[in-house]
Amino acid sequence: MSETTLPVDRPVAPPPARVGNRGLVLATLLTCQLMLILDVTVMNVALPRIQDDLRFTPTGLSWVMSGYTLVFGGLLLLGGRAGDVFGRRRMFVAGITLFTVASLAGGLAGSAEMLLAARVAQGVGAAMAGPSTIALITTTFTEQHARMRALALFSAMASSGFAIGLIVGGLLTEWLSWRAVLFINVPFGIAIAILAVRLVPETDRRRARLDLPGAITATLGVGALVYGFIRAAEVGWGDTVTLAALAAGAALIAAFVLIELRAEAPILPLRLLADRDRAAAYVNFFLGPMAGMSMFFFLTQYLQDVRDFGALTTGFAFLPMAGTLFATSRLIPRLLPRFGPKPLSMFGSALMVAGMLMLTQLTVDSTYPAGLLAPMILMGGGMGLAFSPLNVIIMSTVPPADAGAAGGALQTMQQLGGTLGLAILVTVFGSSSRAATAAGQSPDQVLTTGATDAFQVSVVIAALSFLVALTFRARSRR
Repeated sequence: MSETTLPVDRPVAPPPARVGNRGLVLATLLTCQLMLILDVTVMNVALPRIQDDLRFTPTGLSWVMSGYTLVFGGLLLLGGRAGDVFGRRRMFVAGITLFTVASLAGGLAGSAEMLLAARVAQGVGAAMAGPSTIALITTTFTEQHARMRALALFSAMASSGFAIGLIVGGLLTEWLSWRAVLFINVPFGIAIAILAVRLVPETDRRRARLDLPGAITATLGVGALVYGFIRAAEVGWGDTVTLAALAAGAALIAAFVLIELRAEAPILPLRLLADRDRAAAYVNFFLGPMAGMSMFFFLTQYLQDVRDFGALTTGFAFLPMAGTLFATSRLIPRLLPRFGPKPLSMFGSALMVAGMLMLTQLTVDSTYPAGLLAPMILMGGGMGLAFSPLNVIIMSTVPPADAGAAGGALQTMQQLGGTLGLAILVTVFGSSSRAATAAGQSPDQVLTTGATDAFQVSVVIAALSFLVALTFRARSRR
């Protein structure tokens, strides 16, 4: 049999969250999302101390980051559909509990192997909880303006979490220890799990078929693509294993699409892509992280290696971008009903292009106020306007039964885009750096040249997101 029927008890609909609890429900869900995104970047600044403490090899050290990203990205589609089938609050609580236990184990790790195992378990927990987070927001906040506001805040957390992760990682590593970067998840994870059980309404369970062939091909396909992109960033695009992983991933994704076309209850209902605006939003959720990841990755190195910023100062250098992004996202509930997604996404993408263009002009002598502050603000405002509406576009009209699958697909596109973008840009950086070294440039000049050339590619990607924004339907003002 291609699909397995899951007997489920007759659902007993729980009472909806009380109006007085809605703020706390939203805070619980948003804190979870922030914590999951933080762990993508929060350990960046702690890696040197982790290497010294646990005696990681340089190659093994990269898997402290990649192990989490690979499992998180590979299991998101399965986690999203599992929430639809088994109950979203149930998956949310189980996922955040696993994530919390894994964080504690990672903080206590006495060997490299134990830390990597904990990071993989964190990725599994994040993939279980993440899609249900956005699905629970959609089904809990049913009034249009409240849902739009909640989804805009979710987007702000998802985007600014990368920058906040650098700040938190710098603070904890410099003041306490790299282990505190993992231990900090424990009290927040416990609080989130308890509040979710008490306040977050459970969605109905229903008799459904779990699309096992779709789940297997999607998980292995996305996992192979993510692994291929990560390996390409480490060893280059000519590596045999890299090419084999990417080819296998592409073949599995093609098989996945064929399975979904025939499945009775697909893990990713392709009808979600039938709406033009929703399909365009998914594409831009792929392109946005592709362009944005270069700023976090290369500017972190530029600030520390060229401008001699400390880990904590580097984290705070991203604060204007995070603050602008969050403030802009708060305006989305007012701006989106009035103007529609098209002008907001176009203007936001144009701001991103402008910010990236300014970053291509960096030199070894550029100061933070003159060379970096303005691009940070432009990127924060651009990302807020261009991508905060996308959550609303995707989730506001999706059928409730497919909310988990839609949320899983959304976050999968985000993970794939960020991973692929980083692999492409690191390749550009490496090629440019080798040429600069051969030309006799200093180490600071080599890094700056490689970073600015990578930013040029990011300009092209941001421009593509502008072109995709042109396909959104024009909407009259209300």
